[in-house]
Amino acid sequence: MSSPAAASEPARFMRSLIQRIATGPELSKDISLEEVRDGMSLILNGQVDPVQAGVFLIALRMKRETDDENRGILEAVRAASQTVTAAVDEVVDIAEPYDGFNRTLPASPFLPAVLAALDLPAVSHGLEAVGPKFGVTHRQVLRAAGAPVDLPLEQAAKRLGDPNIGWAYVDQSVFAPKLHALVGLRTLIVKRPAITTVENLLGPIRGRLNTHLITGYVHKPYPRIYALLARHSGFDSALIVRGVEGGVVPSLRQSGQAFFYHEHGKEQALDIDPAALGIEASVRAAPLPAELTNEEGVAVDTAAVAAAAAAAGLAALAGQPGPSRDSLIYGAALCLWHLRRYASLAEVATAARAALDSGRALARFKAFSAG
Repeated sequence: MSSPAAASEPARFMRSLIQRIATGPELSKDISLEEVRDGMSLILNGQVDPVQAGVFLIALRMKRETDDENRGILEAVRAASQTVTAAVDEVVDIAEPYDGFNRTLPASPFLPAVLAALDLPAVSHGLEAVGPKFGVTHRQVLRAAGAPVDLPLEQAAKRLGDPNIGWAYVDQSVFAPKLHALVGLRTLIVKRPAITTVENLLGPIRGRLNTHLITGYVHKPYPRIYALLARHSGFDSALIVRGVEGGVVPSLRQSGQAFFYHEHGKEQALDIDPAALGIEASVRAAPLPAELTNEEGVAVDTAAVAAAAAAAGLAALAGQPGPSRDSLIYGAALCLWHLRRYASLAEVATAARAALDSGRALARFKAFSAG
């Protein structure tokens, strides 16, 4: 519930918040969970001037958000979003950075189909493009592969419950339209606001009994923050992987690290060696075609990169060897290990390979695309 001041005088309330959080590196003050939640709610409801909204988000970023401030942003965004429960006991939520990939071809948009073939209903979510990276997103890759990317939330949840499909993609424009309306503002403020931290933790489709978060990170402070917010969002467990470009798949060519918790408990560290899964690669992930990058190795044509990622992902679902297939095996193995379905990563990797090589994962993808 909003405070009386936020409800009756939104401009004055926001001014008060900005006066406290935007006074420089030494004098800026933290504000309460409730104040941040109410301020973010005003922004989502269009009750704040865009200039004030931008200053609010940047000021929080510049002074560094506290745990309560991050929780407040999350609560406001969740309250403005839709959540449905699928007709399955468990759901695996694949939550990758919404700003996408611009240095590698992501295989992860196809990971939910692999998990579905392993009897784990899975969902991914995202949007078309957003800063700061404006990279290739799940939406772009799946659309290029022929999958529907604008399903209503209830229809997407129904596909998770379909034994022949078992996975879905849902777009932020569908389940969180007020948040999606801020994409333009986020482009103007350039820097990474707290919205970027919380938006992939909304869990738009939940399981009847348990919902498990699988997400990635790059910078060392984030596993603790993501675990904190995942528990606050109601995820029963979480696997937080130091993945390529912040995704859920670690580098294929060197050891990696992840953090996890079960039953809302304390997070624990996990060291990972791809060799333990029978993966030996000379690249960290599927590389971008040279003709689609600039001199710094960054993608210059996201539509063409999305098409290339779609082709590589479909080939991997068909069992074609290469880094995209290895990435799907790695990602699926980590998910199944986290959910305690097998005793070792090697056993899980064998199961993931079988899901690809048998054609089961490709069949799940085609069934979703056919509707």
